[in-house]
Amino acid sequence: MAQYEEITIDQGTDVTITLNLTDETGAKKNLTNYTAYAKLKKNYNSDSDDTTSFTAAIPTPVTDGIVTLALTNTQTDALKNGRYVYDVELHFIDSDGNTIVERILEGRAQVTPSVTK
Repeated sequence: MAQYEEITIDQGTDVTITLNLTDETGAKKNLTNYTAYAKLKKNYNSDSDDTTSFTAAIPTPVTDGIVTLALTNTQTDALKNGRYVYDVELHFIDSDGNTIVERILEGRAQVTPSVTK
């Protein structure tokens, strides 16, 4: 089950979120053969035109269990103020080439309006 977290995004700013993942023993999660994905939408039923994709990266060393999510100031400037929903998934490729998807984080995002542009 994914962890739930509410986040705030300031319209017109660069946003970076760092996730520090651990395994069931509390050790840093080894993210070898993993890819991260994250999206933001106005609501769960929104179409793809209303979707903003985070740049999701797993920096080296992948054994540190870190995932970074980023939005540029251009992306956040295009967002209307208000509530959104988001989630973050990890996709793992096993030794047989199968993709295993795990949702690790989900929640609501509040986009606050910008005064200075």
